[in-house]
Amino acid sequence: MFSDFKNKKAIIGMVHVGALPGTPNNKLPVKALVEKALAESRIYEDEGFDAILIENMHDRPYLNRNVGPEIVATLTRICSEIKNVIKIPAGLQILAGANKDALAVANACDFDFVRTEGFVFGHLADEGMMNSDAGELLRYRKMIGAENVKIFTDIKKKHSSHVITEDISLVETAKAAEYFLSDGLIVTGASTGMETNLEDVKAVKENSRLPVIVGSGVNTDNVIILWDYADAFIIGSSVKYDGRWENDLDRERIRNFVNEVKKPNR
Repeated sequence: MFSDFKNKKAIIGMVHVGALPGTPNNKLPVKALVEKALAESRIYEDEGFDAILIENMHDRPYLNRNVGPEIVATLTRICSEIKNVIKIPAGLQILAGANKDALAVANACDFDFVRTEGFVFGHLADEGMMNSDAGELLRYRKMIGAENVKIFTDIKKKHSSHVITEDISLVETAKAAEYFLSDGLIVTGASTGMETNLEDVKAVKENSRLPVIVGSGVNTDNVIILWDYADAFIIGSSVKYDGRWENDLDRERIRNFVNEVKKPNR
């Protein structure tokens, strides 16, 4: 089953939905936002990806935890329409740190997982101070009957300062997330598109029983190196035109990536 990563490793394609209603860069009506997200989801499925991850990356600057009903409503429509068309597993992240909202949308739309930030240990994000929410989030999941939705958690999250927890290593953070009942650990570089350090991935994998997911900077070259040390790989920037997250998907880059990871010796 995909969510447990027991049968095979997974490659997960990022769908960066257009700027949503009310955000500074919003230009498209809801119908157009839905159509674009659907088109990108279809491309990933058609080209052999194992799953997709929906994210409101274009909503910058992000709000801290509370995003507003207009964002939740629009993402619910987008995710619902994607679920009606796409057969591969799907996940959702709502920036920044709107983990309860993401869980509610995922549950309503029969999504398989959410990506969360600020699960254990507080950190200073570019949106401001973000306190940990593991206890509240898992109680909320129980309350709404969403225990089938996996919670994959970023540890030592990108785009954040971790000075206040610098005496707590990445491995100890991973252990804390596992102890607090995370379903999977996401290891990243320092920012979107920045390569994830191999030694970080190895260290987390060697010290946790949970699935380990590489969450940034995955490309055709480094996935070969990372392949044996992680259970899943989230790909976004490197399969866009010019390797930039804000650009459209590049079919040639996608096919090159899939051809690399689907080789028989993988």
